[in-house]
Amino acid sequence: MSSIIIIPTYNERDNIEELVNQILKLNLDISILIVDDNSPDNTGKIADELAKKYNNISVIHRSVKKGLGAAYIQGFKYAIGKGVENIFTMDADFSHDPKYLKDFLEKIKDYDLVIGSRYLKGVSVVNWPIKRIILSLFANNYVRFITGMPLSDCTSGFCCFKRKVLESININKITSQGYSFLVEIKYHVFENQFKISEIPIIFVERREGKTKMSFRVMLEACFIPWKLRFGVKYPDF
Repeated sequence: MSSIIIIPTYNERDNIEELVNQILKLNLDISILIVDDNSPDNTGKIADELAKKYNNISVIHRSVKKGLGAAYIQGFKYAIGKGVENIFTMDADFSHDPKYLKDFLEKIKDYDLVIGSRYLKGVSVVNWPIKRIILSLFANNYVRFITGMPLSDCTSGFCCFKRKVLESININKITSQGYSFLVEIKYHVFENQFKISEIPIIFVERREGKTKMSFRVMLEACFIPWKLRFGVKYPDF
């Protein structure tokens, strides 16, 4: 396999099968790794059924819900161990449209990290209330100002990494557990002077299920940029 998509799941039974089917219909040389955090809605069982049906789908079951960051790190280690060249991060809720995977694969030929940006060409977000759009834009400006990363979408979760990037970064030292993980991993890529590019995507609010955003996750996101840029210590959330 030359590429793999890591899809963390927690209570995504209404989305995961259809998402997998849409990815497979693209007929790309991409395998899928589902990392399930012991979803009580049986997402893990659905993932196992898909893995039995398709030989390019694998599943990691985690005993407890440990957060997005820990799920991706475990997925990264799996992908690195398999010698996969391109490693994707992608949401399970259809906010990231599989149709962009072809664009990523073309762009990653010349870069080390490609980011699917909601803000590269204006605001490309569907079904978000204006307050959430303003909050997201503020968060990106906040991260850019503190870290110095010249990115239009520092918090995007739709990304493609070259394996050599993740091998060069000590992913075991990444401490973020929530969505701030997405900022922290990009910062380490930027700090190590790898080539980063962005492609425009349209982000659509999840079709089914509930958002995983919480006050703890937002609080962590406020502190992480300061920790990355200046080594500021922050409370144990």
